[in-house]
Order: sequence, then structure tokens, then C-alpha cells
Amino acid sequence: MVKRADLSHAPCPVARSLDLIGDWWSLLIIRDALEGVCRFTAFQQSLGIARGMLADRLRMLVDHGIFQSVPASDGSAYREYRLTSKGEDLHLVVVALRQWGEAHLYGPEEPRSALVDRQRLEPVAPLTLQAADGRALQWPETRVLKAEPFPSPPPAR
Repeated sequence: MVKRADLSHAPCPVARSLDLIGDWWSLLIIRDALEGVCRFTAFQQSLGIARGMLADRLRMLVDHGIFQSVPASDGSAYREYRLTSKGEDLHLVVVALRQWGEAHLYGPEEPRSALVDRQRLEPVAPLTLQAADGRALQWPETRVLKAEPFPSPPPAR
């Protein structure tokens, strides 16, 4: 089995993010939590994921502050997994993936779930990237300013 590279200290925010939430199980667990799933068995039933894999992913997401494990809201002995504010901030990531998939992975008449405004039950508008002044930006109108690397320590004598 190939060992996964550790990108947790990479200078690129995309690489660091993928290191934490880049596997499909983590994003699907987060997606389900955003839809109201909070119990281990409910995640397992929704996803069809093995118990050990789910336990590992939930533990890692709790350890990294994406979820918190709390006593069950019904007073039972069960635990529930609740998104933290850090986890809730992934909502836009999930919506961006959803909208990209809707635009590129389905035929015109192919059935799919839909993201709607809870109040009006109307489809959510596509996400757009905006400049600080509100202008819509396309990919060619952006660039990444690379971080300066840390200076190397002087050679040992």
C-alpha cells in the first residue's frame, strides 16, 4: 500500500485543506452533518461506510475541530457529532462541489437532488468569486501570490 504524503505543513492552503478533508468519506460525513445527520448509526446507514472507517474519520474530524462529540440531545447514552463553526464553514466547499457536479456530471434530464432556499424552496444561485469591491471574477482574473519560504538555517560548523 502506498503511504499517503503528509501535506499538513504545506505552504499551499489547498494542499493543507485536502490533507484534512480531501478524502471522499470526510466530505460525505460533513455533507450529511450539514443536512442534519448527527448520530453514528445514521451516518453509517446514510453512507454505507464500514464502522471502523467511520469511527476513524469521525475521530480525526473531532481531533481537528471540525466536529465536536456531545451527549445525545434526547438524554440517551448515545453521543452525537455536531459541526463546530470551523466545520460549518465547509458549507461553501460542499455547495461549490455540488454546483460543479450539477453543471458537469449530469445529463439535462437526469434526476438529482437539489439545493434550495429553505424559506422559498427556490434553487440556490450559483456561487461566484468576487473581488473585494464586489466585481465578479473569473479564473484568468486571479492569481496566487506565493508565500515566501522560511529562510534556511545557517550551516552548522
